[in-house]
Amino acid sequence: MGERRHFNRKHGMKKRLKIRDNSDASGPPRKIAPKVDTISDNTDSPSSTSAGKCHYANTLIRDLLDKQLSGASSEEEVVPKEPSIYNNLLRTLGSGSDQLANAYAKRRREEEGKSDSEEEDTDDGKEALSPSEEDDVDEKVNNEAGINHPMGSKLEDSYAAGSVEHSEDGEFGDDDEASDVDRQIEVTADQSNQVSSFSAHLGHQLSKEDVDNLMQSRWKYKWEEPAPDMLNWKWRGTGEPFLKEGVDIHNDCGLRRKLSNHWLQVYMTSGGTEFHLSKQRNFFYLCSSYRDILHSNKKPFYVKGGEEDSSIMDAYTVHAMNHIFKTRDLVMKNDAKMAKHQETAKEQDLAVESFLDQGFTRPKILVLLPLASIALRFVRRLIQLTPPSHKVNVEHIDRFSDTFGAGGAEDDSDSDELNNGGNHGSLKSRKSSKPTDFQVLFGGNNDDHFMMGIKFTRRSIKLFSDFYSSDMIVASPLGLITKIGESELGKEKDVDYLSSIEILIIDHADVISMQNWSHVNAVVEKLNCIPSKQHGTDVMRVRQWYLDGHAKFYRQTIILGSYLNPDTRADSCLPNIEQSTLTVSKMMKLMALKDYINAFFNHNCANYQGKVKLVCEYKGILSKVLLPVRQIYERFDAASLEDADDIRLEYFSKKVFPRIKDTIQGGVMLFVSSYFEFVRVRNFLKSQNASFCLLGEYTKQSDISRARVWFFEGRRKIMLYTERAHFYHRYKPMITSERSDKSVPSVAMSLLLIDVPLFQCCTSCLASIRGIQNLIIYSLPERKEFYPEIVNMLEGSNNMTCTVLFSRIDQFKLERIVGTAPAKRMVSSEKSMFVFCE
Repeated sequence: MGERRHFNRKHGMKKRLKIRDNSDASGPPRKIAPKVDTISDNTDSPSSTSAGKCHYANTLIRDLLDKQLSGASSEEEVVPKEPSIYNNLLRTLGSGSDQLANAYAKRRREEEGKSDSEEEDTDDGKEALSPSEEDDVDEKVNNEAGINHPMGSKLEDSYAAGSVEHSEDGEFGDDDEASDVDRQIEVTADQSNQVSSFSAHLGHQLSKEDVDNLMQSRWKYKWEEPAPDMLNWKWRGTGEPFLKEGVDIHNDCGLRRKLSNHWLQVYMTSGGTEFHLSKQRNFFYLCSSYRDILHSNKKPFYVKGGEEDSSIMDAYTVHAMNHIFKTRDLVMKNDAKMAKHQETAKEQDLAVESFLDQGFTRPKILVLLPLASIALRFVRRLIQLTPPSHKVNVEHIDRFSDTFGAGGAEDDSDSDELNNGGNHGSLKSRKSSKPTDFQVLFGGNNDDHFMMGIKFTRRSIKLFSDFYSSDMIVASPLGLITKIGESELGKEKDVDYLSSIEILIIDHADVISMQNWSHVNAVVEKLNCIPSKQHGTDVMRVRQWYLDGHAKFYRQTIILGSYLNPDTRADSCLPNIEQSTLTVSKMMKLMALKDYINAFFNHNCANYQGKVKLVCEYKGILSKVLLPVRQIYERFDAASLEDADDIRLEYFSKKVFPRIKDTIQGGVMLFVSSYFEFVRVRNFLKSQNASFCLLGEYTKQSDISRARVWFFEGRRKIMLYTERAHFYHRYKPMITSERSDKSVPSVAMSLLLIDVPLFQCCTSCLASIRGIQNLIIYSLPERKEFYPEIVNMLEGSNNMTCTVLFSRIDQFKLERIVGTAPAKRMVSSEKSMFVFCE
């Protein structure tokens, strides 16, 4: 198989050379090495006369060379002042052929008495030059080495599409790896035969048996290791355990030396100590294993978790940059090797497996974030962690600040909270009515529809670069799904820039789940697909596993969030049901079952390296319930997740609803977690002619205000309230979260509002849902901090009773609220009713 593939690549090389000869006739000089030369889709059109031109040029050169050799005399030792006919011919033909240009450069060096070693000495000393002089020297050295750059300054400024990694290698340089220290590191690494995790991961070849096993998505977690600096937390993984102490992030993880030094400098400047024991270093080591990672208990920056959130963000940011730089280094190294062998070896011999170093397109990193303010925070940190030599200029930084900022004066410091920007007056007015975490999360630019490309060159970072010439894409799921929709409607547009994503990072997955997690599923389905167009791709240097359609098995997925929800296999939830027989209810159910982070991780992430996820024990948050509420947990039995929703609705309709149907008092709040449950319960209430009002995430503000008044006045007995509506509105309970003195009678607060007109009430009163007498939690909230907020809304109630429905499927939610140990007893006990009260 290997010999056949090599044979095909050799013959493909011949065809490609003919194509390049035709394009060279009118284009800039290009080298013979397999390389994408232009960004135009028309450069691959073969020409019937290109081969003849090459043959004629080679014949003419040989004839002139024979004449000069035959007429040689002792005067040949004197270097002629005027260029010879042969030199003129080489220079003329060199404008259309890199091989001839290299021959002319070599002959010129011989005439000037220079050797190749002297050229290398000049290159080694270029770090002492100014940035502008260094760029000129690098360009000259690269041209003499045969490393020409079709992507010139004009194409850089226009962010032209279709370029791939090595089309701008000269831009990236490498003043970083050209230093004596880094050269010594490379020599040492070669001598010790150490292979970085980057090379080991991408260089591995999967067998047919491996692919078949990965297609079945059967993962078994075989080991557990304590998570450093995380009490009661453990990393659980598939395959063989790999976590160990005393890891060298340079040799074992393959982190570039200059990137590592700058990262350490930033860490120490911010007041950090003992970097080798820090959370960010430990998480970087985890990322460098190239396994899929699920971190489901990350304390976000807007919930007083700035240090932990920033540490994890730094780790995956450095990992992403290191992957980009390593990819560029590998392409440049192969470019130099191929250019060096052009003078002595046949071009067909260069098409070997060791030179397969690229994907179909250039972008390698995709970062999905929920809000523009979070993207602002990430990109600013990305720029700060980039070594100074690679960010002499950050292009379009003003446009970035205007687009992703909140429109006001912005704080350039990398604070952990997004207090920079926005209407500070409006923020100040909301502090008394909204929780602090709500103010921080939504205090900046709340746009959830954005997408931006980032390109790294030798000395600059280009923001808003064309997607096909970008190294990294930062987008929201909604922004990316819009592009996918446009590509499906028009043939002119496509999303082939997603075909070569090797690292997918989904940060703040819990916030994305409050938006629409199905967008993430749709985006991942478009990743690592065979592109619809060529986009200037040189298939002679595309890795074999890309051509085989196995790229998804090499993609690393890193998911970060604050909670984990149940597991299900969405494609098997409705077995033996044809598409034509699916009812609207079943279709909505199937869509809802896909909105599970754990299910996504288990069935959409198929990295051959394996998986690692964080598991921990929760203490619960019942202590944050500040009222003496009698919390009754009623368990119903559900055999599987796909049947849980039907059984839940049946239990509610037969056991719970009869208790509230004929109530005269009213004031029943019915809390549901998902929109799917919201629709089902709404339809059920309609069928029962119940008196109810709605407060959902898609309810208009005017309808919300009307529903709150009706509910408070008793004109509607039941209010149907969703978790997403609470996420975006965060109606505050009458009792403030700052109050800690439980000895104060609960009636005292309600008495303060007697005979007070509505417009004279306090701000917190206007931002709360009043009139709640009975609370029924149809399904537990995903976000644990919402539970005490909802229960505390019973302030002023005469009943002080909360009923919670749960099943064994809800164990993840239950653990976060009541604690891990009590949750296990509740789902395994023979009893089905449990009471918590103070």
